[in-house]
Amino acid sequence: MKRLYIIPLLIALVALMAVAACDGNGNGDVNGNGNGNGGPEVPDEILIGDTVSYTGPYAVFGGVASWGTEAAVEDINAQGGIYVEEYGTRIPVRWLTVDCESDPLKVATLTEDMILNDEVDFLGGHFEVPTMRQGTAMMAQKYGIPAVFGVGTYEAWVGIRDAAAEPWTYSWAFGFSIGTPAAEGDFRADDPGYLMMPTWFGALDAFASDTNKKAAVFAFDDADGRGWYLGFTAAVADQGYDCYRAEDQFGIYPPGTNDFTSLIQEWKDNGCEILWGNCPAPDMGTVLKQCQSQGFEPKVVFATRGAMFYQEIVSWGGDLPDGVGMEVYWTPEMENAVGIGGETAQGLVERWYEYSGNEPVPQGIGWDYAVAQTLFDAIERAGTLDADAVCAALAETDLMTMWGRVVFEAGTQFQRVPCQFGQWQKTDNPWVWEAPTVFSYNDFMPATAELIFPKPWE
Repeated sequence: MKRLYIIPLLIALVALMAVAACDGNGNGDVNGNGNGNGGPEVPDEILIGDTVSYTGPYAVFGGVASWGTEAAVEDINAQGGIYVEEYGTRIPVRWLTVDCESDPLKVATLTEDMILNDEVDFLGGHFEVPTMRQGTAMMAQKYGIPAVFGVGTYEAWVGIRDAAAEPWTYSWAFGFSIGTPAAEGDFRADDPGYLMMPTWFGALDAFASDTNKKAAVFAFDDADGRGWYLGFTAAVADQGYDCYRAEDQFGIYPPGTNDFTSLIQEWKDNGCEILWGNCPAPDMGTVLKQCQSQGFEPKVVFATRGAMFYQEIVSWGGDLPDGVGMEVYWTPEMENAVGIGGETAQGLVERWYEYSGNEPVPQGIGWDYAVAQTLFDAIERAGTLDADAVCAALAETDLMTMWGRVVFEAGTQFQRVPCQFGQWQKTDNPWVWEAPTVFSYNDFMPATAELIFPKPWE
């Protein structure tokens, strides 16, 4: 008889132990481990590692614009994190960063350290120039970890990618095309609003007849600069512009150059009225100061890479930024921007003002938000943290983001972004300088100001 009483008691005890092993949502033990269905243990977080240029010549990309990535992380975590079907729950995201000091030679080593010691799940999350992403892509491929990041020019990035020892199948890049059109069937094919050259020529058409079409072209000697120089000079020649000594690659200068006077003198002697360059912002400022001191005052100045951010052009001093043209990829007025949880471009900007104390809006915050947003979406669609499954989801991406529609090209895993032409102009705001869009083929990012011509030099 005693045995008959003991058996029910044992059954009840086992049931109580099972209940105690689960939390109130059936998600495993009281500490939230396990998914309650005998599945794998739920990670505490999804860790995304990234090298960021917090210091050095590209610090504005990292130290300023990457706030957009942090905003995206904040928004996804406000929802509890990314929902991962494999675990049946949301998992919070942490963006782990380390300062690479704008040195491309440090990126691979720092990235590998995060992979081996911090055990990051994914790589990337924000925008750097192409040479700063080569090391990221190498480590992503070596360890089979998906990486999503911004790189700048299509031509430079694809050139670096094609020269790699093996295809970078784990890397997914955002950027713009200088003049290489999208393949037929792509929604951006035959759309000049996704190409820099047609956009810039569209802006030039307003006053090209008032110049002699002689152009002085220069570029920093790295993959981005060289790729841009070769593509650009060929394109402008087809449009009837004379690029001074382009066949000699005159104007491509090595890192560390701080004296451009010999170049400027030749441009001046040749009567160049258009100045185009691709270089870091400090170098652009030096070129403009030396042009002014030598009495070389071109009517048109376009600065790729080197004039994208207020935080950099103010260091040039005086009125040198006035009328300098630059590329615009994102503005608070972008009409098809869709953020996490319904966030808008204007909403993101208001948060920036609150964070920065009303500093001017860096266009990079929109880019970086969208880069991180795209990775989050791919993880959720994959339903797992498995690397190959997430890469498969990235390949199928067709998403409306803070940067509009995102679709990666099949062959290059490159996401092309829209391009507009902006120009630095004086305002009545405390920060003085703003760069509104003055020419655009994109209805969702229309021009909001008039072109300045010729560039003021006084």
